[in-house]
Amino acid sequence: MAAGNEVSSTYYIQHHLQNLTFGNHPENGWSLAHSAEEAREMGFWAIHLDTMGWSIAMGLLFIWIFRKAGKLATTGVPGGLQNAVEMVVEFIENLTRATFHGRNPVIAPLALTLFVWILLMNTLKIIPVDYFPVLFNKLGVEYMKIVPTTDPNATLGMAIGVFCLIIYYSIKVKGAGGFAKELSLTPFNHWALIPFNLVLEVIGLLVKPLGLGLRLFGNMFAGEVIFILIALLPFWAIWLLDVPWAIFHILVVTLQAFIFTTLSVVYLSAAHEHH
Repeated sequence: MAAGNEVSSTYYIQHHLQNLTFGNHPENGWSLAHSAEEAREMGFWAIHLDTMGWSIAMGLLFIWIFRKAGKLATTGVPGGLQNAVEMVVEFIENLTRATFHGRNPVIAPLALTLFVWILLMNTLKIIPVDYFPVLFNKLGVEYMKIVPTTDPNATLGMAIGVFCLIIYYSIKVKGAGGFAKELSLTPFNHWALIPFNLVLEVIGLLVKPLGLGLRLFGNMFAGEVIFILIALLPFWAIWLLDVPWAIFHILVVTLQAFIFTTLSVVYLSAAHEHH
């Protein structure tokens, strides 16, 4: 590949992996970032507008679909939408019964929300990588990354939300003293080993949100990079590789939503157990 093509390919990859960022630039004040360097200079006080916008849009789509299915629900012959929604609800109900061993009416709706919301966000990956960036570029928006789960801010944000629920229910069910005792006397039930137990348990506790968020992000980001690399190939090779990879990714996007939801329910189940 010629040097000029290398620069072009590098720019293409960086452009498609760059979020539409708004934040406080040290020189320009509050503004949109026009490069990856500017986005990094904005630091902590920056927001990825495309991640927020598309994740909210998928959340609203989830609510609209299930609300419409509820309005159209009938005791007679169900339609296609009702069948699909009932299948998802039954799937999550069976998942919750199998993995959650406490009594909490919030867990099943939470699991349903996580699964469908993540599934909808992941499914945006099936759209060709050039479609929305080109469309928004014509509207004057330079960057547009439409898959929220390829942004660690989104995946870690959801994981931290689950982590907060883990801490909340651990204290609510076991009491502050019971939760502290669980951390300090597990796995070795002896006062002399409390410091060692605390190190092990606190690390294990913090790994849960990190594992949840980074697993989802890593798998989805890797798939996005492969789609972008395929788009750089000759036209005949794009159709030869892109279609099979997109079909395979239908399984990946579903599996990642399932894994995130299952682990969240398992962690919350552990938070409800008395030791």
